[in-house]
Amino acid sequence: MKTSLGAKTLASPTPAWVVCAYDQAGKATGATIAWGGICCSKPPCLAISLRAATYTHGCIMARRAFTVCIPSQDQAAVTDYFGMASGRDADKFAVAGLTAAKSQLVDAPFIEEFPLVVECQLAHVHELGLHTQFVGEIKDVKADPGVVGPEGRINLESMGTVLYAPGSRQYFGLGPLLGPGFALGGSYMK
Repeated sequence: MKTSLGAKTLASPTPAWVVCAYDQAGKATGATIAWGGICCSKPPCLAISLRAATYTHGCIMARRAFTVCIPSQDQAAVTDYFGMASGRDADKFAVAGLTAAKSQLVDAPFIEEFPLVVECQLAHVHELGLHTQFVGEIKDVKADPGVVGPEGRINLESMGTVLYAPGSRQYFGLGPLLGPGFALGGSYMK
C-alpha cells in the first residue's frame, strides 16, 4: 500500500536550470528554476514557471524573451546561488564570475560557461496561481562541442546534468544510461 503525501509539488526529479533575461536597464540577470520542461515539438517550445515576486519574472515580461541555461554537475553551486540571490540586489553574473553572452536571436543573455543554452522567444503567458508559466518558442539550442554526440544529439553523460528534488530541496546528478528509447520496452510488445 502506498502512503498518501497530499497535494504537493513532489514530482521528482525536476530540472535545475538558470533562466536568464535582461532587465529594463539592459543588465543581465537570471534565476534558478525547477518548474520547467519541453511542452511542444512543433513549433519547438518549452515552458518554465516563475513566481511574480522574482526579479527575472518582470524582466521576461518586459523583454518578451529568455534563455534557459543548463549547467553541468560541477556548476551546481553557482546554479544554487542564482536561486538564492535576487537580481534586484546583486549583479549575479559579476558575483559568480560568469560571462553574460548576448543572444543573436532573442533579446536575452545566456551564461557562456554553461554547456547547453536554449534561446526562447516568449509565445504565451499563463497565470496559474502563485506561479506564471512562460511558454517560449525555441529559436536555437547552443551547445559546447564536448557535449554534442552522434547525429547532433546532446550527450548527457559527458555533460553531467544537474537535477533537483523539490521535496528534499537537494541537487542530484543524472545517473547512468539505462538503454535506448523506443527499444527498451520492446519485450512487452509481443
